[in-house]
Amino acid sequence: MTHRPEFPTSPATWRGLPAAQQPPWPDQQALNRVLADLAGCPPLVFAGECDRLRTQLGAVARGEAFVVQGGDCAETFAGVTADRIRDKVKTLLQMAAVLTYATSVPVVKVGRIAGQYSKPRSSPTERRGDVELPVYRGDAVNGLEFTAEARTPDPDRLRRMYQASAATLNLVRAFTKGGYAGLQQVHTWNQDFVSASPAGERYERLAGEIDRAMAFLRACGVRPDEFDDVDFFTSHEALILDYEEALTRRDSLSGHDYDVSGHLIWIGERTRRLDGAHVEFASTVRNPVAVKLGPTATADEALDLIEKLDPHREPGRLSFITRMGADRVRDLLPPLVEKVTASGARVAWICDPMHGNTFTAPGGLKTRGFDDILAEVRGFFDVHHALGTHPGGIHIELTGEDVTECVGGGAAVDVDDLVHRYESACDPRLNRHQALDLAFETAELLRDRGNGAG
Repeated sequence: MTHRPEFPTSPATWRGLPAAQQPPWPDQQALNRVLADLAGCPPLVFAGECDRLRTQLGAVARGEAFVVQGGDCAETFAGVTADRIRDKVKTLLQMAAVLTYATSVPVVKVGRIAGQYSKPRSSPTERRGDVELPVYRGDAVNGLEFTAEARTPDPDRLRRMYQASAATLNLVRAFTKGGYAGLQQVHTWNQDFVSASPAGERYERLAGEIDRAMAFLRACGVRPDEFDDVDFFTSHEALILDYEEALTRRDSLSGHDYDVSGHLIWIGERTRRLDGAHVEFASTVRNPVAVKLGPTATADEALDLIEKLDPHREPGRLSFITRMGADRVRDLLPPLVEKVTASGARVAWICDPMHGNTFTAPGGLKTRGFDDILAEVRGFFDVHHALGTHPGGIHIELTGEDVTECVGGGAAVDVDDLVHRYESACDPRLNRHQALDLAFETAELLRDRGNGAG
């Protein structure tokens, strides 16, 4: 792959359009220097990897596979440690193993990792007492500390984001390609979880079935190490368009442009304006792309997004990640799915049960209830089951650590526990036990509906 020699002297087409949620950089010259440096950096991912993910997501769109996508709400530079990255990947692999057995189809594993360093915010400023400062927009832009110095957007943080993403990817590739992610190893972790979980009795039957399936494979002469090579892809919200453009490269083999900051990029609820800069940018790169659809999304908007982002109707090119809320998903999702399906478009439908179920607990901490999260997943599956369409996957904010940010789950966290280990830089995440609870609960839902396909 070669980098685009015209960058940054020739502006991209998105630059003439409304660009929401862009940081107010105080020093344009400093920003330009950083972007010029990034334009010459090696790619973080490669065109062939993006193509492989697009092929696998095509199977999801056709009802032949399932997606598990998860990771931090907002990564931090301090979180780039071997232990934290390992535990996050380990949790996603455990979830995927359970869901693979439950669905009897391949599970595509995608992390919110190695690039999720920026977040859209509802207000440009934050007030504490008499002091008002710029809002924290993620480590890619400014610091979490409530000081004028920390909250001033610093373009050099984009360079640090690239470096942190590169370090994270090195660890992810080592973990997933070096035998650590082998099926037998992941199954052993899940057995340990079931035996230690307060809700473990509910999962023993499924865990036992997987154990017997593993024994059957061994009896047939299938070596466990044949399943050691795992595809694990990265994704993030393509929010800061200067950064995304700087990491766009033209593939020398195909002639297509790829955003090599991650395998899959998505457009958020706040930036999916059809005539906006984010949709325009995503339309110019060959990566698989996704769009978040919240309660205000209409079926006509979804069709317009398909026309803009997937004009050739290529399965795997476009995913819709829906975030409706547990109490609204059964009412709001069916018109979208029905009209998109009737159009002939083949998109992957993925459920984000986190963002529509956030509330503020006494004491001021944002949290989410495990029961609400599960209820939205259940509603998502019910809608697709009723319509005869494929519920393609789940998109979860999670960590591999024992934080106390969401309430409920088998090892119950209640509201009073939130203060003990509330460590998220932005929104609340499921901890490892809650994430695995969700995987087993989701597996039971899928088993109740056959293999999960429409």
